[in-house]
Amino acid sequence: MNCRQVLLPLFLASAALISAAGEVREEVLVVVNSHVITRRTLQQAVEQEHAALYRQYSGKELDQKLRDAREKTLSGLIDAFLIEDKADDLGIRQTVNDEYLRGVVEDIKKQYNFATDADFERALRTSQGIGIQDFVKLQRRQILNQEVMRREVFSKVAVEDQELRAWYEDHKDEYRQPSRFRLRELVLAKGATAEEQQAARSALAKIQEALKKGVSFEELVKEHSTSPSKSTGGDLGWIGKGFLRPAIENAAMGLKPGEVSEPLETDKDLYLVQLVSAELDLVKPFTEVRPQILEKLQQPKAENAIQNYLQGLRVRANIRYQVPKEQIFKGS
Repeated sequence: MNCRQVLLPLFLASAALISAAGEVREEVLVVVNSHVITRRTLQQAVEQEHAALYRQYSGKELDQKLRDAREKTLSGLIDAFLIEDKADDLGIRQTVNDEYLRGVVEDIKKQYNFATDADFERALRTSQGIGIQDFVKLQRRQILNQEVMRREVFSKVAVEDQELRAWYEDHKDEYRQPSRFRLRELVLAKGATAEEQQAARSALAKIQEALKKGVSFEELVKEHSTSPSKSTGGDLGWIGKGFLRPAIENAAMGLKPGEVSEPLETDKDLYLVQLVSAELDLVKPFTEVRPQILEKLQQPKAENAIQNYLQGLRVRANIRYQVPKEQIFKGS
């Protein structure tokens, strides 16, 4: 389970609370501070939770998740109200104003190419059964949830740099980069006849002599190569290990930067390759991967911290069951 999975029931609960807004004279199951959870609200949230479970699980694991869904969903509904009240206590609600939420909607419209609010509204009603107004309310709840958790939980989950470095040293293979080469090539077409092939070999021998005299490989490529790469001086750019012809890769492995291989031959061409640079068995530096490691090590600590924080909110809240828990969980 990751932190997103811990918070997901809260978001599903928020959606159910939005869709149930405005209902009247419904049977009240639980009172949470000044809020109420009705039977219809709970049932809608359970149906949404079931839909999410069917997308993620199957078999015996799915059966177990479905059995636990009603109790888990009710907890999510309660927690959603508690976090909403906490957002009020922290003064967060006023920062998530109408202008801010309108910007959120506009960003979503651009992302999914909705030209007008009407187009977006139709898509929302088809996919989620709600309009823009209710969608904005749902977004407000989710943003408030996230901001409360950021301030109250995630900002307090610390991982020492020494712990990060120790993880890096123990898991360096996870950050190993594939070996790669940067090469230049000089290609001569062999020709079809024996005479043409002999001429190509003689030309290649003269090129090798020129190299010994100090003529640059790049200059010789531009003058003699028959490959389209001659326009860039034969530069093939960076190529990962395993993507070159075995003969060329083996030759490159034996070269130092600036050195040129012995002649290589294919059915149609004669080759010389020059190693420009090589990166073999390199590991990404700690500074580059530190954010990834921090997130990895924070996650289990954050999951425990979230549960402890929510439990603290429940203990301090005024939660009153109007129907016995056992009956609620059985759906009766």
